[in-house]
Amino acid sequence: MLKDELLRGAKGAAEYSGLTERQIYHMTDQGLLPYTKVGSALYFRKSDIDATFRPKSNAA
Repeated sequence: MLKDELLRGAKGAAEYSGLTERQIYHMTDQGLLPYTKVGSALYFRKSDIDATFRPKSNAA
């Protein structure tokens, strides 16, 4: 369900990922972490956070 996939705010993303809120804001500013902004609230998908930190395959 989509509501189970969404995290509200940098605090929610930080708690889910194990990072600090400051690190989350830095990653969003650098374009490294996808988010959606609704009004003044940021929303993050758990799957996007997981994909950001998943080791990249070195397949040639």
